[in-house]
Amino acid sequence: MIRKVFLLLFISFTVIANTLLAQIRQIPKAVEETFSQQYNGATNVDYKDQLVRVDISFELNGDRMLASYTNKGVWKGTEKEWTFDQLPDEVKDGFHKSKYADREVEETKVLYLPGGSTQYRLKAKKSGVEKKYLFFNTKGRLLRESITL
Repeated sequence: MIRKVFLLLFISFTVIANTLLAQIRQIPKAVEETFSQQYNGATNVDYKDQLVRVDISFELNGDRMLASYTNKGVWKGTEKEWTFDQLPDEVKDGFHKSKYADREVEETKVLYLPGGSTQYRLKAKKSGVEKKYLFFNTKGRLLRESITL
């Protein structure tokens, strides 16, 4: 019984310590350098250390964005807040022709990915419980979907 209590306390302490260390760790210089070169002129920059990656929220040319990097400064992608009305007509058409056309679009993002590709992510809900991310390419083709909360 004492061993179980000790083990539970040890595991709890380890989880809490890792969480605290994640918040006090310095942002890797490689991330800061890559970000400043890639998004020169960004304002309202906020770094968030996620242990395995660093997320940076910022504003650029009036747009709210979020860029993700590995701890070694490798860019993983950037998302920009968007609206459904701002989508290219091909993407809107692709959504309306998809099996998810009856769903309400809750959120829209533009995803800029390594290699120069662009995707559009729509968060669509059918009910308060059933929500999905739908990923479209620039031609309006549904690439994939994933369940979300």
